[in-house]
Amino acid sequence: MFRFTAAPFRVRYADTDQMGYVYYGNYGRFYEIGRVEALRSLGFLYREMEASGVQMPVYENTSRYHKPARYDDLLTVEVTIPEMPRARIVFQYAIRNEVGELLNTGQTTLVFQRIDTGRLCGAPVALLERLKPFFDHEVGTV
Repeated sequence: MFRFTAAPFRVRYADTDQMGYVYYGNYGRFYEIGRVEALRSLGFLYREMEASGVQMPVYENTSRYHKPARYDDLLTVEVTIPEMPRARIVFQYAIRNEVGELLNTGQTTLVFQRIDTGRLCGAPVALLERLKPFFDHEVGTV
């Protein structure tokens, strides 16, 4: 299993609704921040993957709102990749404020897709190589 915690970021006024809570639609953006930084921490850049002809559209997104995030909160996004990707990759998220309160959990499933044909493809070898050490010890477990 791969885990990563993105650098904290502050909730801006533009992220909130009239009640002063983070607008629910912004959590997908927060997931993306965590996801991209998690891949970057592995030395795998989304931009390079796209340049090689592969993109990763979101196939499924779920969120659960435990407590509201508010203007000026300092948030962290914890990202987990629970299994080795194939044609799909699953990311799980836990968003916490600066005192560690769990505010939101979520999951996205993205697919690997050839840009030129629109067809699904397997995960890029470069990504699999970088993730392999985090899953090697899980071989043979039930």
